[in-house]
Amino acid sequence: MSKVQSSRGRLSLISILSLILIVIGLGCISGVMFNVWEQSTEQNKLMEDSFNQVKLVSYTGKPTPIKALYPLYPVDGDIIGSLTIPTLDKKLPIIQGTSVEELNKGVGHFAQSVLPGEEDNCVLSGHRETVFRQLGDLKIGDQLIVQTSAGTFTYEVNGTRIVHADDKTVIVSIDHAALTLITCYPFNTPGYFPDRYIVSANLVKSL
Repeated sequence: MSKVQSSRGRLSLISILSLILIVIGLGCISGVMFNVWEQSTEQNKLMEDSFNQVKLVSYTGKPTPIKALYPLYPVDGDIIGSLTIPTLDKKLPIIQGTSVEELNKGVGHFAQSVLPGEEDNCVLSGHRETVFRQLGDLKIGDQLIVQTSAGTFTYEVNGTRIVHADDKTVIVSIDHAALTLITCYPFNTPGYFPDRYIVSANLVKSL
């Protein structure tokens, strides 16, 4: 093979590899944009369908302790209630579980934490682009109202903080009824979220 043919072969290979990288890059960008659009669309649809009157499921999961507020524990994917944030004029569905599927539909309940209203730390997680987009606007004293089959539970915000994504102290057990909200941080930096924004609240009223 001549030097000219060899050179042309190398240039052809480089061109093909460059084209492949461009296609992959465009695919990644398109995927991110579609994911954000899909989350917003699915969230809006679920809210329109479900929240003139909140429809709660009949739990069929594993039994909870005898003194618990809930006779049976919910299974992943169940709508277990709603979270109302008056300050932000939001009413959001609470879904059991925190997988991609659950978080695309609403606020996810961390399965290893207690259910709303129970003694200990109830942990809820949500996307910063959708359900928890304005979470950073909450202030100490603001109310968080959770409605489930066990009643209506009003929590009062007592603090906010920013932690690294690997910080597990936000889901530890505590000695009183509390609610912890978690979302990615920073809020307005596409594709970059090394930290978590945390809102802590204590239970102040049960109905």
